Amino acid sequence: MRPQHTPHSLDTFPIYSSGFLSPTHFVLGGGGGSSRTGILNKLRVYSVADDRSITLVNELELERGEDAPMSIATSPETGTLACGVNSAPEQLAKGENQNCRAYAFKEEKLALLGTHGTLTSGDLDDYQRVTVLSPDGKMLAIGGTTSLQVVSYPSLTPLAPAIKSEAEIYDTAFSQNTLVVTTTRNLLVYALPSVDGTGSPSKTKKKGKQKAGGPVELELLQTIEAPEAISKVSASDFRAARFHPENSQILYSISNTIPGRSRNRKPAPRQAYICTWNTSTWKTEKVKRLGDKSVTCFIASPNGKYLAFADSGCRIGLLDATSLAPLATILTAHEFPATTLAFNPTSTLLVSGSPDKVVRVINIPSSVGKSSWTIVLIILLTLLIVLLAIAAQQLL
Repeated sequence: MRPQHTPHSLDTFPIYSSGFLSPTHFVLGGGGGSSRTGILNKLRVYSVADDRSITLVNELELERGEDAPMSIATSPETGTLACGVNSAPEQLAKGENQNCRAYAFKEEKLALLGTHGTLTSGDLDDYQRVTVLSPDGKMLAIGGTTSLQVVSYPSLTPLAPAIKSEAEIYDTAFSQNTLVVTTTRNLLVYALPSVDGTGSPSKTKKKGKQKAGGPVELELLQTIEAPEAISKVSASDFRAARFHPENSQILYSISNTIPGRSRNRKPAPRQAYICTWNTSTWKTEKVKRLGDKSVTCFIASPNGKYLAFADSGCRIGLLDATSLAPLATILTAHEFPATTLAFNPTSTLLVSGSPDKVVRVINIPSSVGKSSWTIVLIILLTLLIVLLAIAAQQLL
């Protein structure tokens, strides 16, 4: 399958985050960051046409000194988004970082709904690298380098005290009842707090950990180590994890290997693996190598049919979510590795963004999947039969 795709160059706009607000509207977060580059930090909303052309609909310029939006979660059902934007350095120094922002997209304009600070240490290097919404859109996970908090959405009211991790946090994933936090060292599986009809923490006590009128501490259920199929070959870091959108018994994880150092040997190339986990047993069911480059971002399509990844070799790949078979590859999608991928709600479009100031719009054909692989198998079988027939004639 060769999907049609179109790159769009956006002058002076390095891209770090993205998400779809509707089947035909997506938001990009980017800019020059907190450094004095002269490149402004912004949120931009674009509409995309059937021919993959894009039109700028709205642009929201952030305050000078604030950081670029480094992560975004969108809710197409409500036309809202949450993103991570560090406050200006003088506010960071005071521990007053309003790093999480929620916006509504109404009448083709972005309007601020509220802010919430989770990164209050004053560490200028910390930023909101994780912003993920729960499937029902009522909870939001907000993660920095080593801390993560779950809040209600869109009110941004804390539902539980922050989780602290010894290893770096790179991703998180919601099922209906659990939260999986991806750290470089392991996957941490937590039970989710109950939420009442107003989006506030339930007042039901849980093992005595809830203070009167306060949020409930998240209960750690499992700590998942690297799969044996990978760990016995090389050390590795977890990079991302996603539940199957329609089956929470399936979790996908991405691991990047760490090359060993030796004075006498050339370092082995980094490799990336995808694993399928059975969340009832927390055993791996499939392990597949994706290539000799580290994966930089990974997502699942809303319809649960496809998995998309980007790697440090500037490649974008599309996989069948059931078999993990490759369906399509764009070898040089960007000049720099992609920092963000986003499917639209109908799983018919995929966009990628990169600091190279390019957003690429990719069509996902309706015929992609098992039918395309059936054709390939028929062709291979036909060639095999022809070769066997030629060999038989030579023997006669």
